[in-house]
Parts: sequence; structure tokens; C-alpha cells
Amino acid sequence: MGKLENKIAIVTGAGSGIGRGIAVKLAAEGATVVVSDINEEAAKETASQLGNGSIGVRADVTSRESVDAMVAGVKEEFGRIDVLVNNAGWDKVGPFIDSEFADWERVIAINLYGTLNCSQSVVRAMEGQESGTIVNIGSDAARVGSSGEAVYSAAKGGIVAFSKTLARELARNAIRVNAVCPGPADTPLFAAISEQNPKLRTALEKSIPLRRLAQPEDLANAVAFLASDEASYITGQTLSVSGGLTMV
Repeated sequence: MGKLENKIAIVTGAGSGIGRGIAVKLAAEGATVVVSDINEEAAKETASQLGNGSIGVRADVTSRESVDAMVAGVKEEFGRIDVLVNNAGWDKVGPFIDSEFADWERVIAINLYGTLNCSQSVVRAMEGQESGTIVNIGSDAARVGSSGEAVYSAAKGGIVAFSKTLARELARNAIRVNAVCPGPADTPLFAAISEQNPKLRTALEKSIPLRRLAQPEDLANAVAFLASDEASYITGQTLSVSGGLTMV
């Protein structure tokens, strides 16, 4: 029996990359996964591979109306929500001094407001369960900074601080909240970023003690643990999954 048998889990941004890896792992551990993504086709395609009655739904995490509709639909179909993984994210790399306000807004809307929207909506749906867990995907950029990612680092730093505070507020309801902070990961987003700088991958691999980028399953394993009852006494914590690149 898997660690997440009979659990209902929502994973945002799960149509590809780290989110897809998380969805695959949670399903392998027995969860029914609601694969949420702004790309409905990608969400449904991912869900079709998972089994356990998993479904794919379109949701725009920057829109509270869209998030509330998704959460209401999940609650109506499954009767409960046990796990929320706030994974949806976006970044545009470049020096802060050259960055544009429109990009600031998008980075903060998707990464930070997206996490706030989904967390509040799901916590309200969890009311009365006296159980539940939220895993927020932060970034090591939040913990140590990352050149070219100033606003992203700020948004992810907000997620880490938010996770700790929400963990304190929800502990009495037996709802746990933790954050997982990936280091550089081998994802479509990284591929897009490194297109302009082909030497980036090699440089990072040399600087990471374990000498490789994270794979989606590396992050997924950490998320699955924190989402499970094996982590029932862990809340308000921030776990780096970075191959030793950061040790804080």
C-alpha cells in the first residue's frame, strides 16, 4: 500500500516539468491526483497516465475565480481535499536593473499570489476535516539569492515566509504546511532559460556537489514524503533539494 492511499491531492502547474513529476509520484503512492494547469490539454494528458481516478483540470492560479471554481469542483466530485501542492511558477531571467514592471507583476502573480489564492481556497475547503497538508514549492533562490532572478527570489522568499506563518495558524486544525526549495532542475523552464546561455548547465553541474541538475523525481520524492502521514510531526519547515548546492 502506498503512503498516500485514498488521498485526494491537487498539484498546480502539473502539466509538465516538476509538477508533472510530483503528480506521477503522488499517484504511484496511491493518491488520486487533480492535475491542475493553465494548459488544459497538458493537464488532461498527464492525468490520463496516472490512474487512481486522477483528473486533469484547467486553472489559472492568478485568478481567484478560476481557483475557487477548481476547488469547488474537486470538493463536489471527491468530497474532500487532503493534499495541496502549490507548484505553478514562472520566471524571466535578467539583471534587475533591466527588468520591466510587467514582468515583475507576472512573476509575483503566478508564484506568490498563485500560492496565496490556492492555499486560502483549499484551506477553506478543508474546514471540518481536522487533517490536511500543503506543500509549497519555493526555491533556493529564496534562501541564498540568485543572480538574474531578483523578483523571482523575492516571490519565492515570500512563499517560504508564508509557509511558516500558515503552518502556525493551521496547526490547531491538524493541517500541516511545509516548503520544498529546489535548486537548479532539469525542466522545460530551465531549458528555455539556458537557451540563451548554453554554458549555464555545465557551470551549474560543476558547482553542484552531486554534479548534476535535479530531476523532477528528486523533488517529487521530497514532496511525497512531506505530504504523507510519515511526516505527521513536521510542519513549518523548509527543505532544500539541491544536490548540496546550498547548505543552510
